[in-house]
Amino acid sequence: MRTIEELIDTDPAWPIVQDWLRTATNGAEVLPASESDRSDALVATQVTTRSPMGAIIYETGGILVDFGWIRILGSGHPRLPRTLPGWNAGRTTHGDEKSPPFLLVADDVIGGFFAIDGGGLGEARGNVYYFAPDALAWEDLGCGYSGFIRWCLAGDIARFYADYRWSTWEEDVAKLPGDQGYMIYPPLAARGPSIDERHRGSVPLAELYDLFVGKKEIE
Repeated sequence: MRTIEELIDTDPAWPIVQDWLRTATNGAEVLPASESDRSDALVATQVTTRSPMGAIIYETGGILVDFGWIRILGSGHPRLPRTLPGWNAGRTTHGDEKSPPFLLVADDVIGGFFAIDGGGLGEARGNVYYFAPDALAWEDLGCGYSGFIRWCLAGDIARFYADYRWSTWEEDVAKLPGDQGYMIYPPLAARGPSIDERHRGSVPLAELYDLFVGKKEIE
């Protein structure tokens, strides 16, 4: 285990991430990190601040994109009470030295999850995959972590989610806690009415993960 001193690099990636944030075309709110939480999260993840992931963990409590529709995990904040290592613990990491099959790095309010493939999702190791709630399957986004962050900040996410945003989504999502998501019925994977006509109830995000992703892993 490397110490916090060993993980804080003299050439950090945070200025690069800040440039991405300054040129973002999608709304992005950077949640501040606390001194103790950011050190604990960085040590638990064992990535250096030279990488964009390490920089985001150490410098932010997380990043909320598009009113909080997408939550990029960092070192935790009251509005996003999940850390990147904490959210993976027991799901992809299990307290041993084995490399996880994938690493969860972000999610959205409709029960979609973004993860870096560690060899357990497909043939594109190192790429970010999306667990699509309409397909109940992992889909390769064709980019690594840095490309994924740039896509969140400046990509056409409105088009990506075009069929799954209801008329009052901005107001609703802005009030949704960062550890919750929407249970939608009929489920997005089922044929049915438009998203505006489906029932949406807020539930713990862990419940959505266990119901859809966890069940998929067991199968």
